[in-house]
Amino acid sequence: MNIALLGYGRMGQTIEKIAISRGHNIVLKVDKDDTNYDITKADVAIDFSIPSVAFGNISKCLNNNVPVVSGTTGWLENYDNALALCKEKKGAFIYASNFSLGVNIFFELNKTLAKMMSNLKEYNVTMEEIHHTKKLDAPSGTAITLADGVIEHNANYNAWELNKTNNNTTIPIVAKRIEDVPGTHTIDYDSDVDSIHIKHTAHNRQGFALGAVVAAEWLVGKTGVFTMNDVLNIS
Repeated sequence: MNIALLGYGRMGQTIEKIAISRGHNIVLKVDKDDTNYDITKADVAIDFSIPSVAFGNISKCLNNNVPVVSGTTGWLENYDNALALCKEKKGAFIYASNFSLGVNIFFELNKTLAKMMSNLKEYNVTMEEIHHTKKLDAPSGTAITLADGVIEHNANYNAWELNKTNNNTTIPIVAKRIEDVPGTHTIDYDSDVDSIHIKHTAHNRQGFALGAVVAAEWLVGKTGVFTMNDVLNIS
């Protein structure tokens, strides 16, 4: 499989190593400032770029009938436009805030716990995410997905806020940036009598990169908009 890497930072370089180890070819490496590239030489593209260029990368892929997997966060104001373009061009697209198998299981665990806690108003939800100092967006896309999962399944909450105190209807997310932390996410349910915590800790970037390559392998030959639940057959 011929893969285009749209974004060649630390994640792109890790994806390259894993893709090659799985027998694939990297035919294109696009840096953040490069917009003049031929995407048609690729069978599939993997976008781990930056928020300001992600939608342009995705659009170029879809306009040229190249399936695209995107793990860039911070560009989601254009997400609906990407879905519309994918439908118009009969393309193939996967966006995930996190491609790790463990994190996607954690997403489902978070939703299940939110349902279980929905009638227990004495518990207040707070969240914390920690990432490396080079991460550009805050809160992380993974943290936003987790917060949205709580809001969807727990009627006590209708929004999230960054670095705010809990006001009973809004989930506060604390974002910390610490050197060389791949990603840690914690959801806390605290009451006067006890606390419940669920936590996912990434030890390195390998899990994210492997998931992105697996998603790209799965996406080739398909048409439509998909999620990691489709890739991993998580109902």
